[in-house]
Amino acid sequence: MWYLIKVKKKWKNLWNRFQRGILPVKSNLKYEIMKTILLMFTMLLMSLYGMAPGQARVISGIVSDESGNPLSGVHVAVKGTSASTVTDLQGAYRISVDPGPGYLVFTHPGMERAEVRIGSSDRINVTMKLSQPVQEEVVYHEYDAVARPHKHAADMSAPVKGVLTGNQAGYHSYRQARPPEGNVPQWNTEGYSAIHENGFKDVLHAPLSTFSIDVDRAAYSNVRRFLNMGQLPPKDAVRTEEMINYFSYDYPEPEGKHPFSVYTEISECPWNADHQLLHVGLKGKSIQKEHLPASNLVFLIDVSGSMGTPNKLPLLKQAFRMLVGELRPEDRVAIVVYAGAAGQVLESTPGSKKEEILAALDRLESGGSTAGGAGLKLAYQVAMENFIEAGNNRIILATDGDFNIGPSSNAEMERLIEEKREQGIFITVLGFGMGNYKDDRMEIIADKGNGNYGYIDNIREARKMFVTEFGGTLFTIAKDVKFQIEFNPARVKGYRLVGYENRLLNAEDFNDDKKDAGEMGAGHTVTALYELIPAGSEEPLKSIDPLKYQSGQDREGTKTMVRPDLSAELMTVKLRYKQPDGNTSIKVEIPVKGKVLEPDETSANFRFSAAVAEFGLILRDSEYKADASMEQVIALAKAARGEDEEGIRSEFLGLVRLADSLKN
Repeated sequence: MWYLIKVKKKWKNLWNRFQRGILPVKSNLKYEIMKTILLMFTMLLMSLYGMAPGQARVISGIVSDESGNPLSGVHVAVKGTSASTVTDLQGAYRISVDPGPGYLVFTHPGMERAEVRIGSSDRINVTMKLSQPVQEEVVYHEYDAVARPHKHAADMSAPVKGVLTGNQAGYHSYRQARPPEGNVPQWNTEGYSAIHENGFKDVLHAPLSTFSIDVDRAAYSNVRRFLNMGQLPPKDAVRTEEMINYFSYDYPEPEGKHPFSVYTEISECPWNADHQLLHVGLKGKSIQKEHLPASNLVFLIDVSGSMGTPNKLPLLKQAFRMLVGELRPEDRVAIVVYAGAAGQVLESTPGSKKEEILAALDRLESGGSTAGGAGLKLAYQVAMENFIEAGNNRIILATDGDFNIGPSSNAEMERLIEEKREQGIFITVLGFGMGNYKDDRMEIIADKGNGNYGYIDNIREARKMFVTEFGGTLFTIAKDVKFQIEFNPARVKGYRLVGYENRLLNAEDFNDDKKDAGEMGAGHTVTALYELIPAGSEEPLKSIDPLKYQSGQDREGTKTMVRPDLSAELMTVKLRYKQPDGNTSIKVEIPVKGKVLEPDETSANFRFSAAVAEFGLILRDSEYKADASMEQVIALAKAARGEDEEGIRSEFLGLVRLADSLKN
């Protein structure tokens, strides 16, 4: 070793000097000998310290795909140990390892597992390859599950697996039955509600377009997950309005008494030059974090056996760690989990005690079946016990959506959620994973619970939801927000709402305060696009029989016709909303002149939202896609990318290129 060589050279040099008479024995030899002994002793201590067991090294590096793009949210683990981390937005990681031989294991949804030997270098860069989806094994456990109807915390000295460990006096326990032979579900049981695209409406016969706003954004990140796996998404997974609303737009801040502003813009439709595209946007009032009301949060976490893969419970823990980091001392968090039964593992705890909250999260493990209905009931009970008047009382449900034991029918859950929202408890739903993902069920829960719905496919998405958009995700500024647009037949012959198929309302629902609608969060933007057939167009619409009693509106007959008038108003936008704690709606009515802009006069808002909408039409293979093309999507999006500090719009361009290669 280097220090032994150094000592040997020291002694040899000393002996040579002594032999040549350069070193007097009495004056310097003793001193030099003592100095050398001290040097040897020091080197020995350094050697022992350096070889001490447990002395850790720090390995760092970058994880990227085969194209050289950094991969965020990659799970990095030391094989055979509990040490792990995830890559950041730049694909970078740092992890402590024990000395000696070992391996790092890299896993990421849609990528092949990579196992790399730890050598002498402290820098290990890894390139991961795309993989084909594999069957997700569903393991049924037979174990004693403990139901906890009370709020007292469990024994936190052991991991929470399934629900709770230990069989404490006073709690009901039961044995979960093993499913019958041959009744094991298939790996790909994902569920999506069928979408039947909106068609064109004749303004003379249907001048009113009425719908509920939609602040859910799950479809975009779910589509991204499929594309990153090397697959085109299922048609019904592409909800175009959620893809458009995944992005924020530069709308003006609201002024005056209403909690949002209204923005409109109209120009030529990019995918059909004979049509026009109308862009309507809302911007919710931004509220500084310190001015947001106190929160009473209940984390409702699925810890069933299907949550054990890296892109489910491990990613979930990382996501919730980010949220905990944003909590203030006046905020409170309780944790309820469910598998074979439901249980509470953390009493309502102030945000100042982050270590306690994080410790409870870290102890969660997956195992067992899924009693989602029981988990919801217990979470609502805990939320009511810790209710904050004039505060933000909210359940955050994190799951793959596979509710398969207990009260699990959609209708039963809807009634429970509707009842609790009237008591002031809202719900946010976060989806994780693949294979048995139940998008349709989670969308219902969020819609009925006055909340929003997101899909977290990587750690970057978690940061977007819980850090960048903290206020919009968790704090409602207006509920039951409804749009009603009345088109003027002097300007518009026909119209088609792009997306929002599952948010349509009857015209009379607009004035019905009992009719539920969507909620808007602090700082959120909501965007709707209409494809318009301008007045005077010769394009035929799907015909209906001539109206007998409304001859003045008979486009088919020879009676009174509406003449096109480009100077007339385009439409009137009407909105209704309620205060978060109110029951009576407030009406806003805005007439819109609607000057038609040249394409090069349009804003970045208009061009980017149009690009996303056109991308959705292509992915859905829509009958209304007309001349839509990937090349045009890329051109529109590139011209409207803007500053893009988080790189979200640049990522969109990458996804479009990836989808284009998959279609060819």
